[in-house]
Amino acid sequence: MAKSFLLAILKALMILIFAGWIALWLLKPTDLWTRKWKGAEESARTTVFGYYGLDFAVYTFPLIAVAIIGLVYLDLKGREPSSRNDRQAKISTGAFSNPLVVSSFIGVLSAIEILAVFLFIVFLAWTFYCHISNDFKKLMPIKALKLEIWQLKYFRVAVRFGLLSEACLALLLLPILRGLAVFRLFGIQFEASVRYHIWIGTAMLTFATVHGASTLFIWGVGHHIQDEIWKWQKTGRIYLAGEIGLVTGLVIWITALPQIRRKYFEIFYYTHHLYVVFLLFYLFHAGDRHFYMVFPGIFLFGLDKILRLLQSKPETCILSARIFPSKAMELILPKDTRLKYNPTSVIFIKVPSISKLQWHSFSITSSSSVDDNTMSVMVKCDGSWTSSLYDLVQAELDSKADATKCIPLAIEGPYGPDSMNFLRYDSVVLVAGGIGITPFLSILQEIASAQSSSRYRFPTRMQLIFVIKKSRDIYLLNSISSLLQNQSTERWHLKVKVYVTQEVQDGLTLREVLTDSSQVQTVHFSTKCSNYATYGLESSLCIAALAGFASIVFLVFLICFNLIFIPSQKKTSKPSKDNTPSWVADLLLISSFIMALICSAVVAIILRWRRLKSESPLVPPKQGKAMDIETSSALEEHEIHFGGRPDFQDLFAKFPNEMAGSEIGVMVCGPEAMKESVALICKQNSQGVQKKKPHFRFHSLNFAL
Repeated sequence: MAKSFLLAILKALMILIFAGWIALWLLKPTDLWTRKWKGAEESARTTVFGYYGLDFAVYTFPLIAVAIIGLVYLDLKGREPSSRNDRQAKISTGAFSNPLVVSSFIGVLSAIEILAVFLFIVFLAWTFYCHISNDFKKLMPIKALKLEIWQLKYFRVAVRFGLLSEACLALLLLPILRGLAVFRLFGIQFEASVRYHIWIGTAMLTFATVHGASTLFIWGVGHHIQDEIWKWQKTGRIYLAGEIGLVTGLVIWITALPQIRRKYFEIFYYTHHLYVVFLLFYLFHAGDRHFYMVFPGIFLFGLDKILRLLQSKPETCILSARIFPSKAMELILPKDTRLKYNPTSVIFIKVPSISKLQWHSFSITSSSSVDDNTMSVMVKCDGSWTSSLYDLVQAELDSKADATKCIPLAIEGPYGPDSMNFLRYDSVVLVAGGIGITPFLSILQEIASAQSSSRYRFPTRMQLIFVIKKSRDIYLLNSISSLLQNQSTERWHLKVKVYVTQEVQDGLTLREVLTDSSQVQTVHFSTKCSNYATYGLESSLCIAALAGFASIVFLVFLICFNLIFIPSQKKTSKPSKDNTPSWVADLLLISSFIMALICSAVVAIILRWRRLKSESPLVPPKQGKAMDIETSSALEEHEIHFGGRPDFQDLFAKFPNEMAGSEIGVMVCGPEAMKESVALICKQNSQGVQKKKPHFRFHSLNFAL
């Protein structure tokens, strides 16, 4: 009871702080806020806190506080399973998160996503209107630029587009946080929230391009472009910094386009690290006062990045690998026995012998409830990096040397959901395309291992629809082969339907494919290069404490640096900004941020070292676990269809007779076209008028490979 009360208080506090932060953005464009805030800053100048401390406390810290409180909230909430009432409450919100728009251009959008986009557009329109209406009322000619009235108005419009870009930048980095992920509070995983980062980044650079191009146009019309374009002003906006930042941002955006990212991943990966240059020159261009508005995401991202790098140390190694005929392989990795994760979690892997900088994400296919000392990931050759890893493993398999090689690697994560959403339904349908099967393997193993547990309520009936191009891809089910033949029919029932789209073959059964062990090769590696397992992230409480510590350290250094390097307002009759270049305050902000990250890293290293002292030894994987398949009638029930894609409309029409419950969870992972087809059926079902039929609740997963 006390815990529920505490959770309610934390939730209310988060909502209150976040609502205040949103209200701040809504008030900021108004004249009322401008007048009041200037007075507050002037009053703060005469204190030790300074205007910079006030800006940080009001503009930056609220969102950091939400992240800190959110981590505490998730930690407390995750210590006990959801009650039946919680489960029913989550089901009641399923209709709101079901697909509302299904389009090949924008993908699958839920009502919540459309509402969020609409509110953000309204906010941008409000911000633009407030600024422009005030600008046009107080329109004053610029002495340096002899402009006509229409040119002057257009120039103000160009300037205000820069503020719209600033609003997007404030949210840009939040969707790609991992350990400090704010989106976890909404049940959204990192892999799913990346698309919000893409949307916001595209909007930001669109506004920034209009801002920059329009400004250059006005300079050109006024015949001042040569004078203005190279200016690095002592105070105010630094034009050259803005130009460098815009060009850098456009390079990042262009190389992130799907056509380039998929074919030239290395170019995308390395140019994306130019975000440091982009943010630095944005600070010089906009100034520290504007930077504090967008600083929460940057602050959390910087701290998150440091903690992730430290968490990946020390390196571990591959224990063994299973190579499948479809140029895919399953890697068995060591993990600490205390490391627990939920199904559909992902890890990021770096193999220094291939690249010392590149990290790639992979869905975990094992269950921490089944394997205490190991975890596994599936790797499909679909690029230069994964092909290099495959060749590395294959070379060891082909080697005739007596001693096997050791392949060191660094692991970051796991990152996964804080709750197991698929448990909310009596029946669940899993639709997988190709390597999209990987997150479902962990789900099935988790459910199978917990059938004797009364702690959680599990689905009673499940159906797996697996769509592949070639029959050799069926071997991706190898890790759950024993589950398919030994499944319990008393508490739950699983049926698998495999669709092979590019082959025509008669008489082949699932049992014949899975029992053919000659197609799967296993290689074991030496562990001499590392004695460490994967230990995972620090606890949520620890990360929350580090975020709070970093905030305090930043503020202390910011105050100290300003007192040392910028003349005190008490000792000068003029504002310090008149005597000191604006970029000095910018450098002090950067220096304070770096010092906060360094101090936080030192504390994190100490905590990591203490954790490693109680390390678990590496444990070799169990031999033959997935290959131990006997003839069983359970395998005969599963189906294989050749020569075509599944008719989802027909399959879903049969589900009401095959599945139990009024709500059927539908989880899809695979190509976008498949997701859209299934989402469209779920959308049509939710709009149906027959109340007696079960409702399909759509969930889209993003596989990592």
